[in-house]
Amino acid sequence: MTINPLEQINQLVSETIAEAAVAAGLVTREELPTITLEVPRDKAHGDLATNIAMQLTKIAKKNPRQIAEEIVSHLDLKKANIEKTDIAGPGFINFTLLKNYLYPVLEQVDVQGSDYGRTNIGQGHKIQVEFVSANPTGTLHLGHARGAAVGDALCNVLDYAGYQVTREYYINDAGNQIVNLIKSIEARYLQELGQPVEMPEDGYHGADIKGFAKELVAEKGETLLSMNPEERTAFLRTFGLDKELAKIKRDLSRFRVHFDEWFSETSLYENGQVEASLSELKVRGETYELDEATWLRTTEYGDDKDRVLVKSDGTYTYLTPDIAYHRNKYSRGFDRMINILGADHHGYIPRLKASMDAFGNDSDKLTVLIAQMVSLFQDGEKVKMSKRTGKAVTMVDLMDEVGVDAIRYFFTMRSMDSHLDFDMDLAISTSNENPVFYVQYAYARICSIFRQADEQNVTLLPLADIDLSVLNTDREFDLLRKIGELPEEIATAAENYAPHRMVRYVYELASMLHSYYKAERVITEDAMQTQARLALLGAVRTVIGNVLQMIGVTAPQKM
Repeated sequence: MTINPLEQINQLVSETIAEAAVAAGLVTREELPTITLEVPRDKAHGDLATNIAMQLTKIAKKNPRQIAEEIVSHLDLKKANIEKTDIAGPGFINFTLLKNYLYPVLEQVDVQGSDYGRTNIGQGHKIQVEFVSANPTGTLHLGHARGAAVGDALCNVLDYAGYQVTREYYINDAGNQIVNLIKSIEARYLQELGQPVEMPEDGYHGADIKGFAKELVAEKGETLLSMNPEERTAFLRTFGLDKELAKIKRDLSRFRVHFDEWFSETSLYENGQVEASLSELKVRGETYELDEATWLRTTEYGDDKDRVLVKSDGTYTYLTPDIAYHRNKYSRGFDRMINILGADHHGYIPRLKASMDAFGNDSDKLTVLIAQMVSLFQDGEKVKMSKRTGKAVTMVDLMDEVGVDAIRYFFTMRSMDSHLDFDMDLAISTSNENPVFYVQYAYARICSIFRQADEQNVTLLPLADIDLSVLNTDREFDLLRKIGELPEEIATAAENYAPHRMVRYVYELASMLHSYYKAERVITEDAMQTQARLALLGAVRTVIGNVLQMIGVTAPQKM
């Protein structure tokens, strides 16, 4: 993978600073600290700045401004592509670069296309992301939608950063919720056959359960009545889970989210992994018996209290199969594992990590991220119920109302650990105040310019035949620099598990594009200037398209 021009110039300037400091007799190579370069907030201060003079005061035994002056006097400006230097404040050195270092950015985008932005910081390490994992007993709601949006975007970012990513959905297909699902379908089935049966106390009353019952009657008639209870329960379990999972997969597919693995909780019981996990913890001396229950010593590993694994009646707590599941994850050899959980799972993190430590696993390999709640607003008021059903708003309701693009963009726009207020009116508006419209319109605007060029019979030249030196305005350099920042931005987003950074990045790039469009004509009387500006906008279009795809949003050619 080629080195990005921005990374390349940073390395070159750093090395030139190091050589100058040594040549000035301020420090030896061995004593030289790491040279850090930052982009000044104020453009008037140049393109890069360093505080190396302050770092060298103790070693050089001189004041930082004097050190800065001596470094500057020994700099090889030509080698580092430096136009001029400036010493600011107590000894900051600012560098203004010759802008031709930015032109290779266009070549990289041209060559790499949809792969532009990819980095190798992940070095092929295996990383598993488990997200959504809603119980297969109902319809996905807003919390699941946010988890799906940020989880999928994070996976895409990690993939671009060079990780081998596995997307996993954990199916909670064991426990009381499945028993209640079976009883609910059975009751509705019997009601469809005219029998006076009451719904179970903890049953599921959704319209989907009634629909399943109607399908059963249509397909099977009264044949289920002749089955023995065990046979009927097994049939209804398979039937109900298949229906619920098909519904979840359908909704997630519409939401542009797909999983590599669908891991069944039941499989942990069938292959003995729950019992094996308990046995290993007992052998390790990590459990004890108290009040006829089995407890795990999680306080030994930072939890606020020990946790029950087996209750006094012999049944497992919900933590027990989760421990077996995560033990299974570790056995699969992932270098890192990420769980994205809902807002009500904060207290669950210490006990889960403690249980992994109890096995001798490195709990630092497991990261738990919390996706906070979403509040819907329409007409300035908080929305709790669907207008269509009168029930809680589901992911399907929201997709029908505002579309997938807006949901994916807005739900990924903020850090997942912050509460999100979702303005439905804004999300469907066709104005610059709507950020997803604003970004998509930037992409469509560039497509429109290329159509105009085609209508005016402008034949696009290969990039190698274009004189890029005619790109010389500040706005053009800003666009080039922003394009060049993409690989580093992806790397930072991946390292911090922060897909919202990509939304901010693409919005800033779109804003620069709109400003450029208003300030400059792209198709001009100067043929080479036209070619260069089209090449620049083509690169901007590619980058916007890449980032939108990363966050699960379409890039329309017309709006």
